[in-house]
Amino acid sequence: MNWQPLIDPETARLRARMLAGIRRFFHQRDVLEVTTPVLSACGVTDPHIESVGVHDGTWLRTSPEYRHKRLLAAGFGDLYEIGPAFRQGEHGHRHRREFTLLEWYRLGWTWQALAEEVIALIEAVSAELGYDRARTGVDWMTWHEAFARRFDIDPDRADAAALKRLAGPAAPEGGRQMLLDWLFATGIQPALAADRITVICDFPPEQAALARIRPGKRPVAERFEIFIGDMELANGYQELTDAETQQQRFEEDNRQRRRLGRPEMPIDAALLSALQAGLPECAGVALGVDRLVMAIGGIDDIGRLYGFAD
Repeated sequence: MNWQPLIDPETARLRARMLAGIRRFFHQRDVLEVTTPVLSACGVTDPHIESVGVHDGTWLRTSPEYRHKRLLAAGFGDLYEIGPAFRQGEHGHRHRREFTLLEWYRLGWTWQALAEEVIALIEAVSAELGYDRARTGVDWMTWHEAFARRFDIDPDRADAAALKRLAGPAAPEGGRQMLLDWLFATGIQPALAADRITVICDFPPEQAALARIRPGKRPVAERFEIFIGDMELANGYQELTDAETQQQRFEEDNRQRRRLGRPEMPIDAALLSALQAGLPECAGVALGVDRLVMAIGGIDDIGRLYGFAD
């Protein structure tokens, strides 16, 4: 058996220096570091994410989001956490079932201000480690603009047949939403500028998850994703604070899971109680620490960031 670790000492030192830089960044901004449990009585209902179950009926967290919102409702103020997260079936050069997540929340902030802070964090840590990504610049576009630029279509008007033609024979079977997700992942994301940071925002309401929906002629989810080149690095929301709406979304998630032949997941009643008690207006974001190390260090496989293959 090959007992040798996958990570080399130089990469381990880069990772350690980056984690120290992240903590300095938040210390200077008076954001509280917290630690929340990895085990939970509930997984997540999101039909696109599979929680990792434990033999005693508990689940490994896919993110610390639910616990963080309970802290926010209890009056903790701005906070962040760096720690492990787990998602079933995720494996590849950018995915592992176990990975490291940085998640933080800002009270009274807009999602735009938080997106700017994510960029500031990337630039500050990159510069500190001798990799100045600040000089490459930042592109901002809405989800609809991304489809217009790449495919010259309005994704709200294109029917499933037109989307299927664009997606080609390799596209999965499914409705419009699945085809749009496929086109985003296989057509838009790989075409993002290699040497720049890209912020994509204003996603369709169907992709809101725990984000607030902004009403209007074209309602949109107040959600953003941040990419370095074609690699997704962060996903953030203007957080939904209404418990009733959130419960309805959880229930719809489970209906969709049934349609997909996947098991229903228990709904986190403690989170809903926290929302009912009063979640402050806030914006939150989760950032993949491993992917930030990859981007800064020019590392092409997330496996190299972990000590062992077994």
